[in-house]
Parts: sequence; C-alpha cells; structure tokens
Amino acid sequence: MPDPYRVLIIDDEEPILKLLKSEIATEERLVDTAACAKSGRDLLNKRRYDVVVSDIRLPDADGLELLVEIKGTFPDIEVILITGHGNINNAVEAMRVGAYDYITKPFRLDRVELVIERAYQRVCLERENRTYRHSKDALQPPKLIGNSQAIKHIRYLMEKVAPTDAPVLITGQSGVGKDVVAHGIQALGKRANKPFIIKNCATLQKELMRSELFGHTRGAFTGAMDNRDGLLAFADTGTLFLDEIGEMPLELQASFLRVLEAKTYRRVGDKNERRVDVRLLCATSRNLTEEVEAGRFNEALYHRVNVFSIPIPPLENRKEDIPLLVEHFLARMSQARGSGRLTITDKAMGCLIRYHWPGNVRELRNVLERSVILADGDVISDRALPQELVDHPEGPGDQTAGGQIFSLERLERDHIARALVFHNSNRQQAAKALGISRKTLYRKLEKYDLA
Repeated sequence: MPDPYRVLIIDDEEPILKLLKSEIATEERLVDTAACAKSGRDLLNKRRYDVVVSDIRLPDADGLELLVEIKGTFPDIEVILITGHGNINNAVEAMRVGAYDYITKPFRLDRVELVIERAYQRVCLERENRTYRHSKDALQPPKLIGNSQAIKHIRYLMEKVAPTDAPVLITGQSGVGKDVVAHGIQALGKRANKPFIIKNCATLQKELMRSELFGHTRGAFTGAMDNRDGLLAFADTGTLFLDEIGEMPLELQASFLRVLEAKTYRRVGDKNERRVDVRLLCATSRNLTEEVEAGRFNEALYHRVNVFSIPIPPLENRKEDIPLLVEHFLARMSQARGSGRLTITDKAMGCLIRYHWPGNVRELRNVLERSVILADGDVISDRALPQELVDHPEGPGDQTAGGQIFSLERLERDHIARALVFHNSNRQQAAKALGISRKTLYRKLEKYDLA
C-alpha cells in the first residue's frame, strides 16, 4: 500500500471540522484540522501537507489572502476554498490566484472527497513531471549493485535493449530493485535526456484513472475546472514507467492497449485525438501469465508490454551480492551523516548473508538504516542487528558450491582480483572502479597476497 497523503482543513466552525475529519479521513488520507489561520500556519510549518481545504472567511484572516500566502510559501500544495457566501466573483478570483477548486456551503461530502482526491492527483502529477522531466538536472539514477552472474546477465540485457524503443517488462518479487533496472534502461537509452515519468499503478484511483493517464478537458466531469494533461502528455517524446502494472484496473487496460497500438489517445471529454511518442517500461511483482488465465489481466496488453522481459531473481538466490550492497548502502549513509565511514564486522556480515531476506534489497537497506542508529560509533556489530537475523539458522542457500559459508574477505579478494583483470592490472583504474583510494587498494593487495 502506498504511503498516505495528508490533508489540512481550516474552518472556524467546529462541527464542520469534526464532520469532515470523521468522514474524509481514511487509511490512505490523513486529516488534520485547524480552527483559525494562525493554527493552520503553525501546522503547515510543522508537517508536510498535500492538500489544504480552507474556509474563505476566517476569524483572523481573509481566505483569499491565506490562499496566496500558502501558494507562495508551499507551491506544491493544492488549496480548495469553501464558503457559505459563494458568488461567481469570489470563485473567479480564487481560481485566478491559484485555488484548485471552489466549493460552496452547504456541500455534499462525496463532492468534497472527490475534489480532494483530484487535487492530490494533480499534486502527484506535478511532482512527477518536475522530478523527471529534466533529466540533466536530476539526481544520478540508482545503480544496479552486485557482481553475481544474475546481475551480470541483467546488465547485459539492459545494455542490449536500452538503445531500442522496445517495451520492457521487468519482473520480480517486491523489493528486488525493478525500479533500479528501469532507471538504468532510461539512462542508457536514446531518450535519456527526455522526460521520464513514473507511475505506480497501485495508486490509480478508479474515479480518476482515465483522467490521470489521458488528461481531461474543462467540464468533462464535475470538478473539471480547466484543461489538464495526463501522464501520457508529460511523458511524450520520453519514457513512461508503469510500476506494478498488474494492479492496473481491468477497465483501463483495454483503453491503454489502444494507445500502444495506435499511438494516439483522447483526453477525457475531448473529441480530438492526440498523437503520443513514448517508450514504455513496465514492472510487476505478479505472475501476469496467471493473471491472464484468471481473467484479471488483458491478454493482448500482456503480449504488448512483454516484448522484452528482464526477470530479477530474489536476493536469497544471489547472496554473493550482499557484501557489495552493504558497502554501497553504508557509503551512502556515511555521506548522508557527514561523519566517519561506516563499517560492519565480519560476524554481522555473516548474519546478513545467512538471512533469507523475504523483503529483498529493500529489506536489507531498511535493516542497515536501523542498525546505523544502534551501532557503536561507526561500526555495525551483530548487536545492532534485529534479533531474528542473528538467530537465523544456516541453510542450504547460505553456502557456496564447495560447501563453505560465504566469507566477506573471500568475496572482497575475488572482487579486487576481477577488477584488476578487467583493467589489465592498471591499479589506478581498478581503485577508481572499486571506489577506493590507491593507498587502500595497495593495502588490500598485500593483505590478500595479490601484489
């Protein structure tokens, strides 16, 4: 389930606050209330909100002035105004200065809830567009860490398919790093400097799914106050990554299939077709073949998105990648802390290698983040690990072909040796590829008798 989003309601009428909080709040939507503008400002400065619903007449502020203040300070927030004194002039002014929508009292709760949901979807679209549209200014994409044969094969597949426009289906359990592979394909492809729009299909709202994907025109439905572009428009000329496509509602799948086949779409309420040029990447933790057989996934769409498949095995099946992943995550955490470099004891590493990791790489990262808090200074020992990892018994998956338990030192020695072979014994290049200094490399070469 995606993280809940947060709504702030500002109104001086206590019954309205209690009613809206009790009826609007859900597991996916957290609601806070404030009885005046000052209380609302205090909450806005303490927490991150996605949507604000405010009365236009407050005892200590004018609602339009508060709207301008909120949009100026928190441009990511969408603001909805409610009033019992509604007129067309106030509505036009509210929309002009940045309100998402305008609702008059008395109001229907389902109408308020729908407008809040649409406002949040707009927040998501704007964030996605701003984050991924300008790839040159974006952060470096996450790296595919590991040196197992499985990871090497995945890198090979990525390098082969990235320069093409073929749709790619990335499969694997939750937490294995499907999004990392998608980012890698985008970075290696010819659309690397074009928009890269990501959407998790599990967050598609049934009432809004067509609008979110295709966009809509003004007046297409209640609450459609202006023309809005959808994900397809944002991704045009670039790449659209649909995570967990197995969660896409069946009623939307046929419409999306037509887009892939004709490369055209219509915004909701629009008679004119628009052409679109997008590279499609998809990911799923579901078995789509079984979903097709069960009638929960469109068979034609399955064949469309599964032109080129990249399966990612669970972390339990590639435990030789764990030391490199640990080194990678600890380096990032060290940088974030701005203190000494974090290290881990051999005993603690042994615990990590023995564990079966049902949550895969995501769980490993979360365990390390927790362990850093409990670490003795900059060293993570087995005492900082969750007890279930320390007590986890050795199993057949914890051994190499020769029957020996993985050794961190043995893996490190092999990794350094491979780096030297790859760079033709050029120690400077090998050290750079390993992410260590030449001095550290020389010390390790002597330690492992590789000098």
